[in-house]
Amino acid sequence: MHTMTIAIGSDHAGFNIKTIVKEHLTSLGISVKDHGADSEESVDYADYGAPVARDVASGEVDRGILVCGSGQGMVMVANKVRGVRAALAWSEEIARLSRQHNDANILCLPGRFVDADLAVRIVDVWITETFEGGRHVARVDKIMKMEGE
Repeated sequence: MHTMTIAIGSDHAGFNIKTIVKEHLTSLGISVKDHGADSEESVDYADYGAPVARDVASGEVDRGILVCGSGQGMVMVANKVRGVRAALAWSEEIARLSRQHNDANILCLPGRFVDADLAVRIVDVWITETFEGGRHVARVDKIMKMEGE
């Protein structure tokens, strides 16, 4: 049986949420590869988002989770990497739809706009939800063909 592996990363603004999410994933038996940050000391989000995105794109891990203040910086960085479909989610429903309709392989959380309980609920939905396929396959394929334009 395959154990899910998730790469995780944050900047300083997402450090606390990342730490809580990491502990939660570990408690579920999910393997976590933590790319940092390791404190609330100011850092650049791109330095932590890019390695997670590269791990996901290469297949080294199954999925990724990134956290920064608004989530916007991390989603922009992650989506620069070919093969990544990163989604910013601030509610359980947005996380659900990102998996069902977009087959998102990276979840970005806005650390300054979700509390720990909500972050964990969002993650739980996102890691258990599956891609619906069907009419969404052609749409996701179009996204993947656009890369590098």
